[in-house]
Order: sequence, then C-alpha cells, then structure tokens
Amino acid sequence: MDSQKKLQDIKVAVDAVIFGYFDKKDLQILLIKRNIDPFKGGWAIPGGLVLDNENLEEAVRRELQEESGIKPDFLEQLYTFGNVDRDPRNRVISVAYLGLVNPSYHELFADSDAEDAQWFSIHKLPKLAFDHQNIIDIALKRLRTKIQYQPIGFNLLNEEFPFSDLENLYRTIVGQEIDRRNFRKKIMSYGLLNETKNVKKEGSGRPGKLFTFNQEKYKEWEEQGFYFEIK
Repeated sequence: MDSQKKLQDIKVAVDAVIFGYFDKKDLQILLIKRNIDPFKGGWAIPGGLVLDNENLEEAVRRELQEESGIKPDFLEQLYTFGNVDRDPRNRVISVAYLGLVNPSYHELFADSDAEDAQWFSIHKLPKLAFDHQNIIDIALKRLRTKIQYQPIGFNLLNEEFPFSDLENLYRTIVGQEIDRRNFRKKIMSYGLLNETKNVKKEGSGRPGKLFTFNQEKYKEWEEQGFYFEIK
C-alpha cells in the first residue's frame, strides 16, 4: 500500500475580490496588473501564496497592502477554489475573500508582484488571469444576497451621505431599478440612519439632508436577524 501512495504537493493561496463605490458611478472592482508570469501584463484580483507563519486573513491583508495599498473596511471569507488546472505552474488551492472599501479613503499604489492597481466597473472588466472572472461572479452573487440581510453597503459610503447616495448604491449593487418610496420606508423603519444637521445640494433641487449609519442599531438587528427585501 505504501508504494502506491503519492506525495501531496499542494500550495495554498488567498485572493481578494474588493468592491468599491464612487459617488453616482457603477460598482467597482479592484484589479492589479501582474508583472510576473504566468499572465504577465494581465489583470487579476489581488492575491498570492500564504506564508508558513501566517493565518489566512493575515495573508490576504498582507497581499492587499503589498499589491494595492488597500486596507478593507469589511472583509469575509467567500469560497475555496481548487480545480486541478486553475494555475498553470502547479496545484494551487485558493481561499477567496470578499471585501468592501470606500475608495475615497484609500490611495492605490502597486508594489510586490503588481505593476499597477486600478478600479474597474463591474460592467467593463478586462480579460482576467487564472479563474478570477469566476471568482468575481461568485463574489457579486454573494454581495447581492448579503445586502438583503446585512446592510454591509454602508461600508462603501462616506461617513455622512444623502439618502440618494444610499439608494443609488443599492440600485447599483442589485443591478436593477428599485421602488424608491418602499426602499426609503423600509430603511427608515429599521432605525439604521441618524439624521444630521448638515445638508448637501445636488443639481437644481432642494438641499438634501445628510445621514450617518447607526452602528448600535445595526448590531441590535444583526443579533435579532432581519430580512431586507429589495424590489
């Protein structure tokens, strides 16, 4: 039996799908341009091999910092990808993460094995290295599901924001129009927003009130559990 055993030679990597949102624009994905083979000069999501002395989240945060300068406000494990041929060099199993950042608070810079780092609209992505398009597709599905039971979208907004920004963000994430009146009624009924004394003027209309996210109220609802259906 021992002669039939094969040595295991599997490497473990981490990859990160980082979503960002610029005011009144599409949902964005952070990509880096690779400066090493394979796929040298091609675009990919940030990531790399896990070091022997670090855990998975330490590894993905290190890779994000080295390749783009990003420190995510929200980061959670997404899925494990392990197809035999996903990396042409050797057998690599990747643990992917989903992250959210407000790009206004982060300055991109490429380092390590990245030549460049840029934000791309989810509707205008370039051809991606490895199986990264598939990873992004799964991350987007997770995000669209998750915002219906956990208001993680607030991580993408400024500290103070008009209600129209929140509405536009959710419409952008779900990829379809929503019932504005119903959306506002539901959001306000959960007590997730604090109204400030500040206003913001947009276009020729009346200045809109600015809100902040009520972290304490959110924690209460998170413990109780709630479902926020978006239509």
